[in-house]
Amino acid sequence: MAPVLPSSLSPHICILPSPDLTDLLESSSLPPLASILQSFSPLPSVTTRTTTLTDVPHTSFALRFSDLAEIETACKEEEEKRAVRTIDWIGERINKRSAKWVEDMEKANEKDVLRTPWWDELRRCAEGDHIPSRVESWNHPAAIILAVSTTAPNPLQAITALHSKVVELPAWVDPVYLRYTLIIHPQSSPLSDEEAGALFNAVKKQFGLHSYLLRLALPTPSPPPVPVPTLIPRLPPPVSNDDAESSKTKGSSGPVLNALRMDEEDIQHTARFTREFVVQSLVPWMEKCVNDWNEIYSSTRRLPSRLFTSTRRLFGTSSPSNAPHTPLPQSIPSTRSHNYNGSQSSISGVPSPNQQRRLAEFATVLGDFKLAVSVWESLRKEGKGGSEVLPLLLSPSPAIQLHAQNALMSIHPPSPELPAHAQLRSLIYAVRWEMGIASSEFLSSVLEGERWLVWAAGNAEEPPSALLLAHAALLSARKHARRRAALWYLFAANRLEKCGFKPLTMYFLRKAHGLYKCKPERILSPSFWDSEGRSADDRSGFDAIMPGIEHPLGRLLYTTGDVGGAVRFFLGLLHGSEHLPVSITSPKANGDINGDLKSLGTDKVFLEDFRVAFAHFKSISPDDATLSDLRPPFTFCVVRHTRVRLPRASMSGSPPMWEKREEDWNAFWKARGGEPLEKSGKAAVDETFWVDLAIQNPLDTEVNLSNLTVTVRETTSTDSKSAMAYVNIEVIDDIILGAKETRTIPISITSSSPGCLTITHVTYEFLSLLPASESLASRGPRLQETAIQRQTAAYGSDLTIDVEIEEASQKLLASFVDDSRLVLVQGECKRMSLWLSNAGTRNVDEVWMVAGAEDEIWVDFHSNSAASSAKLSPTEILHSINSILPQQPFLIPLDKSLLPGNSVEFSVTLHADQVSERDLCLLFVFREAQNQSFHSARAARYYEVAPVFDVFVSSQAGCSAEHLFLLNLELNNISPSSTVQLTQVTTLSPLWQCRLVVEDILDPLSPSQNTRLLFGAHQWEGCPDLGPISDFIKRKLSDVLHGHGVDSSMPPEIDLLCSHTRKTKRLQSLNESSLRHFITSGQRNSMSRLISAAHPHIPVHSHPFIFPLYNPSSVDVVVFWEIPSQQRSGHLLIPGITFGAGHAALKEIIDDAEGIKAKRDMYVETQREKNEILDAVRRSEWNAEMNPIVVTLQHGHKLEHDFTQGVCHVQTPFVLRNLSLTHTSRFVLKLDSNAETRSISPNFLPPQYSGRLTFRGTLKPTQIVRLYPKVCITRPGAYAFGGWRLETEVVETAETSAWRTRQRYVQGPPMGDQACMTVTDVANIKVK
Repeated sequence: MAPVLPSSLSPHICILPSPDLTDLLESSSLPPLASILQSFSPLPSVTTRTTTLTDVPHTSFALRFSDLAEIETACKEEEEKRAVRTIDWIGERINKRSAKWVEDMEKANEKDVLRTPWWDELRRCAEGDHIPSRVESWNHPAAIILAVSTTAPNPLQAITALHSKVVELPAWVDPVYLRYTLIIHPQSSPLSDEEAGALFNAVKKQFGLHSYLLRLALPTPSPPPVPVPTLIPRLPPPVSNDDAESSKTKGSSGPVLNALRMDEEDIQHTARFTREFVVQSLVPWMEKCVNDWNEIYSSTRRLPSRLFTSTRRLFGTSSPSNAPHTPLPQSIPSTRSHNYNGSQSSISGVPSPNQQRRLAEFATVLGDFKLAVSVWESLRKEGKGGSEVLPLLLSPSPAIQLHAQNALMSIHPPSPELPAHAQLRSLIYAVRWEMGIASSEFLSSVLEGERWLVWAAGNAEEPPSALLLAHAALLSARKHARRRAALWYLFAANRLEKCGFKPLTMYFLRKAHGLYKCKPERILSPSFWDSEGRSADDRSGFDAIMPGIEHPLGRLLYTTGDVGGAVRFFLGLLHGSEHLPVSITSPKANGDINGDLKSLGTDKVFLEDFRVAFAHFKSISPDDATLSDLRPPFTFCVVRHTRVRLPRASMSGSPPMWEKREEDWNAFWKARGGEPLEKSGKAAVDETFWVDLAIQNPLDTEVNLSNLTVTVRETTSTDSKSAMAYVNIEVIDDIILGAKETRTIPISITSSSPGCLTITHVTYEFLSLLPASESLASRGPRLQETAIQRQTAAYGSDLTIDVEIEEASQKLLASFVDDSRLVLVQGECKRMSLWLSNAGTRNVDEVWMVAGAEDEIWVDFHSNSAASSAKLSPTEILHSINSILPQQPFLIPLDKSLLPGNSVEFSVTLHADQVSERDLCLLFVFREAQNQSFHSARAARYYEVAPVFDVFVSSQAGCSAEHLFLLNLELNNISPSSTVQLTQVTTLSPLWQCRLVVEDILDPLSPSQNTRLLFGAHQWEGCPDLGPISDFIKRKLSDVLHGHGVDSSMPPEIDLLCSHTRKTKRLQSLNESSLRHFITSGQRNSMSRLISAAHPHIPVHSHPFIFPLYNPSSVDVVVFWEIPSQQRSGHLLIPGITFGAGHAALKEIIDDAEGIKAKRDMYVETQREKNEILDAVRRSEWNAEMNPIVVTLQHGHKLEHDFTQGVCHVQTPFVLRNLSLTHTSRFVLKLDSNAETRSISPNFLPPQYSGRLTFRGTLKPTQIVRLYPKVCITRPGAYAFGGWRLETEVVETAETSAWRTRQRYVQGPPMGDQACMTVTDVANIKVK
């Protein structure tokens, strides 16, 4: 049994009635003959035959009847214009009925609705297209019925006139059709039944057997109407300007006819005629055409025919075709108008593509699907169509989708806008697919037919395309693809909105809104949401879909009068987003994304719509409580950043910095008394404090908040107004927040009574229209105490913002006298005044000042404490405790108790050591009397430090006997415009005494000018024994490497030799209290940073008990300077310069630590950490190592010799010096003239050593020895002193033997060595 095809794929029968028949039907109150016959379609139980003579039963065989004159007129209209009229006509029909349809759909249960009325109307309009097209031939006439009545004066003449009439159809319309003659014999005819029978026989004899005599009663008056199936609507003909008035008088096409005024007998006669026409004439004729055309089609596809055809094409053979000639069917007229004569050639010989398509279409109608599919496939491969029909004939498979895409792509032009004829053709294809394919197969995962409708809609913005999307959304929702259905409903609504279809637009938007709100099911473990810290109901999706639905829906509600609903939608759109708005795009026919669907707008658009709508609602309904529950869907206050700020809390300085100051104080006072430090987070009575609200605008547009304030209640009360009687809260009239702006807004609060207050909410009026309130409580901590709490998320009580108000008994105000912008120069000493005032009700007897460990600050109580003496010697000794413990708090001496209301002023000196921008944060700890708890006050000042010097330091072994080492210090003035005067340079060292090699060079430095200071260093004769310091560091580091605990013993104290070089008569003594404090603080900060960087795995708190402040071999330089033009002065400390030959003092403990058998550890990180500690100790300055012997050669020596008297023998001095202060070294100097001299420049000649070539000896600490090897000069030139090799052994006294080798070194000429000697031939000089 053949499947039922869409009616648009049925044979098209054209009716050519005579004028007398038209008058007869009008007089009988009957419609035209085409409408009457259409009422009897489809026919049940029709059987057809295939080319293999197989019967194919059809449960329903549809026919389409049209008036031939209407078809002829319609073919004269341009196809594009007719397509435009068709789309407009469809939109007009749907728009007129959309309001009633939507109302009926909302009343009915939408879950039971399988098809929507607008889709049925769209389908019927698309199926009603009956005008022939160039693209396909389904609408080409398959038969023409020439109909007359016996009421004509001469019926035979009327029939002859109809047969002789030229059919005025375009040339591209297939001329192959069946001519059929119909004679209607009414009861009122002047001819008798016998005469009518004779007429019928004459017609059959003259025009063929395809004739029929239809006897009808057609009584007068007309019988009551009989219901018949509703006819498919068809596009009315175009109305010209001349016919406008007549069309108004006749009226437009009214409702489609669905009743006939015929009696039962006439209905049976008409039905019998319709069946006999199909069964005895149309179907046999179509079967014969299929057989004849199939023979022609098959002959062109046979192998011999293809070969012969190729032969003729390649070699020009004129032999006739072997294809058989098929005679014309009887029904084809022998003559036609001159415009169509050329088309007759396609009937015989090689079939034209049009005839092949007619073959495929006829085979499809007759149910010969095997033949039809082969022909359609052939046409598809040749690019002549067929892809649109194959999905209706083939079984479901993934390839069917490709056929549908190919069909749509063949009619879609490459331009972004679809023309009207392409839109109409896509609509017809989509309707045929939806009707012709079973619903279960069409919606299956193999075909996904709903996507075909979307492809057919393309990017057209006409009502048919929108309804295609809407039906695709309906099918997707039936498949439970809710998100996709919501998206397609949104696309459909946006297109209908542009067309002005408000009822359907609102309906589709509501459907999209409801579908999109249904969250997809996510089968995830409950532990997933717990681990992510999110709620299972909090599922955020694509944030551009919902605004695209709600915004147009809100605007439509506003324009239709539902202002309250529009306000809710507009407010719901203002969610706030972290990203830019996303533009939704519409799919093309092939599924790609192309072009913007519509601009969804931004928060600015949504906000303005809400402002206008809500203001309008309040103006028309000021007392309406409908929107009383309206709240913004977002929050402005960031609770985690909202803080209470007390007046004593400085705005400068970070909270961790102040916490560090309090921790330093607690650690300091713990060993001295242990009295606690009261927390400073309390406000005083009648003292104003602030709630710093962190307000963040989540929208990307400007908003304003009015009447911004907070609500406060007593902590022990649940009444929100319990504290209003004695608490004064500030209300800010209006603030404006920019897009995405974050701002801290202080709200002042003053309490006239002590107690504990809780700040519960922040209140405001959004846009000065909508009152809103936000809670300032945050969720409590996660509970982990019990097993149930660990398995199921449980949280403690909410965290609230509480403020404790106390009586102002202990209150100290601290501030800087001058709080202006402070810019210092690196190394500058700046004196500042501090002011302390007792603002409490009790006395203050004890005050301490706590500064940061990195702050170099000195409390100056006496104005003459910085005086220097000019009688000091160039050297002095500075005693140091040699500890890197941080500085302790300063006790501020008070002459007497600080009474309430009294104040005191004192000075501090700040040394700006590092180039930076920072806050000087000072914590003042005070109390009334001993054994009482302490209170605190804060003072802070921001300052900047600009650089003044660019410093470069280097050292090398000395060339003279006076200096073991040379220290090179280069200073470059990098200040932009200041001239710096160097007033004094002082070196500090426990071991070395340094003095300038060149005196009187401390000159002023202009900008970008530099100076070089060269110091010679030798051992300090009065140097104390430094062995205890070395033993201390060895013992401490040995404990660290072996994993033992570090005891709290301090390093041994040390004396430093200070060597001064001054420019003026005034001499700065480093023993002066403030200067000694600054030097110690600078050294401590430098060493702390160095130790923390070099030993990151050693705890910081243990550093003071392991590492001394000074390395015995180090040299520090202090440069004193002045800028007279700016009245600035200060000093710059350059620490960490190490001299001397080290001998790996920690070698034994390192070897011992490496030799210990490693314990197995389950953590690889622990062993890796131990190895890193060992490597850090090995690389530290305490384990420094170098070759103690340096070699100095003569450079630039010139010699004259007369080579006519023979070769020249010269003694070249080699100076060897032991730089070690503690160890003896043995050496072996070997000379080899043939050794490689890569380090010697090619401009020099290699030396030829003679005589003794090996020198051995021993050098005691700091001892010098001179060796004189001989060099044989055979010719004049420049000779480099290369080819030597020095082997060194550092020895030390051992217990078992006299000497023990500690290290061995080998050295030779360094790369680029310029030590040379120039020899001149005197004989050549005399000749010249």
